[in-house]
Parts: sequence; structure tokens; C-alpha cells
Amino acid sequence: MNALGTRRILIIRRDNIGDLVCTTPFIAGLRSRYPDAFIAALVNSYNRDVLHGNPDLDAVFAYTKAKHRRAGEGLLRVYLERLRMFAALRRLEFDCAVLAAPGFQTHALQLARLSGARSVLGFVSKPGEGRIELPVAYQPSGALHEVEDVWRLGRALGIEGDPPAMKLQADPARIGEVNAALTAAGIGAASRPLVALHISARKPSQRWPVEHFARLAGLLHERYKASFLLLWAPGTETNPEHPGDDEKARRLTELMRGLPVLVFPTGQLAELIAALAVVDRLVCADGGAMHLAAALGKPMVCLFGDSSASRWHPWKVAYELIQKQSRDVQDITPEDAAAAYARLPIF
Repeated sequence: MNALGTRRILIIRRDNIGDLVCTTPFIAGLRSRYPDAFIAALVNSYNRDVLHGNPDLDAVFAYTKAKHRRAGEGLLRVYLERLRMFAALRRLEFDCAVLAAPGFQTHALQLARLSGARSVLGFVSKPGEGRIELPVAYQPSGALHEVEDVWRLGRALGIEGDPPAMKLQADPARIGEVNAALTAAGIGAASRPLVALHISARKPSQRWPVEHFARLAGLLHERYKASFLLLWAPGTETNPEHPGDDEKARRLTELMRGLPVLVFPTGQLAELIAALAVVDRLVCADGGAMHLAAALGKPMVCLFGDSSASRWHPWKVAYELIQKQSRDVQDITPEDAAAAYARLPIF
């Protein structure tokens, strides 16, 4: 494909929050290569706020997965809204749909066909797979970051060079809400550094004990007079669809009694982005919050369990990554984390 044949481009990424954040450098590269093109993204309602205010996109379309539908929302309504969205996409007559994820993307390819795009660009693991018009041979590489892996698609579109930093825009109104809550809690502008403790993690091997978070908070307050913003995914841990960490947060709040902390559950992704935008540093496990903070340029200490540090480390931001040989985050001590925090750039 060349510049003359590409005027309307649809980028499809239907995965988790961190995956979409790691796609923003590719979106930026596409905009740089085609400054006058109409570029849109097709994502899901769960991760849509990652692209809020993204200057490289002309439009964002989002569909709701059945498991992400709101309480009381019927499946029929979800599917009707999806049909309306695809009708709108087809009216835009995209020249190309890009399956912006590593490997062959079966479900994303289905979405591309429904969008009516004239051609599809995506990875294939074997010739002829999916009858993709613009196939790019995919060879897994453990040495590449997720950002770099997706970036490889750009060669077919004339995108050269190295991928830039990730992009993320926090909603100013949401930032105002967080700052107001901090002020009400007695944590004002002078209460610095403000350190976010994000305690949620999808994988069990990534879940740091609340006792470790509490001990680390004590050390950081003693050594740096740090104040804290406690963040987690709300909900009960027994919820089979969307397990949350309300119980864990309550335990940690008790253990942090006497420390300057704002307890701030983030029921919406936009709230989490705004909270991360106002802090100075972050301590978290590998996951979506880590990538959001990296896109906001926040220095951090990241705790890795059984995941690939080379593929998922924070992209183009100051960080200290801790991963034990056991690949179990519980083996990381609070003292390990405090030492890593001390190695971050001086506040």
C-alpha cells in the first residue's frame, strides 16, 4: 500500500487497556505518515477512554462486548447498537482496516469485514490465512516490546523509524475532581511527593500482599514525607465476571491508618487516568494501570510476577522493574520496592 491509495484508515484493537495504550505509538506513526488521512479507531467500550482526546484520531467507534454490558442492559440492545455502529462505519467507506495487534486476529478480522473496508492489513502466521489482502508475516519474538511488535505493521504503510512514546489525555474535569478530593482529604499541593499505590492485578502471581503495600507506604512516608493515593478496581473479589479488590483496599486502609492517604476507587477508566495524571510516582504490578501511567510520563516502580519484562515493561518512561527468579510477586519485599523507589529520578 502506498500513500496515494490510502485516504481512510480504520485501526482495530479489541484487547485490554494496556494493549490499546501500547498501540498509540503506531497510531501516532500512522498520523505522521498520512497527515491528511481520515484515521479512526474501532475499540470496545471497556478501553475506549484510552483514546479520549487523542490528537492523532479523527473518530473513535466503540462496541460493547456482552460481558461488559451495563447492569440491566439486555443483549438485544447491545447487538442492535453494534449493528448501528457497523452501518455508520460502512458509510465512511474505509480504504483499509488495520488489525493492530500481534499475531493473526480472527475476531478483529471479522470486525474489519463488517466495517466494509476495501482491504485489510494484518499479521498472518501462514500464507493465505484469513484471505487478508495486505498480509504481514508474523514471527513471534521474545525480544520485542508489545509497542515494537505492533509497530512492524507500519512498514507496509511506509512508516519508518522507531516507535515514539505512548499518548494519553486525561479529562480536565476528572482531574479537577481528583484534586478536589485530595484537598478535602488534607492532601494539598504542598503534600509532595504524591505516590499512587495501585493494588489490583489480574494474575494471582502479580498480586502483592496488602501488608507489603502498607510497609512500603510507611517507609516512603518516613524517608520522603510521601502522601498517597490508594487506587484499585472496585468490586468484590468473588465476582466471577469482574473481580474487584474492595476487601483488599479496606484491609490496606486500616493498615495505613495515620498516614496521609486518599482512598480513591476508580469505577471508570477515565477516573483512573485522571488519578494517575495528578500523582508524582506510582507503585503497581504489571497491568493496565502501569501502561496508563507510562503514557502519562509518570516514573514508577513496577512489580513483575509471571509475565515477560522484555515485552511488557513501561515504554519510554523512567521506571524500576523488580522481578524475582521465582516469578512470584509475593517474593518482592517492601525493602526491595523502597530501594527501587530511591533509584527513580530525584523528585
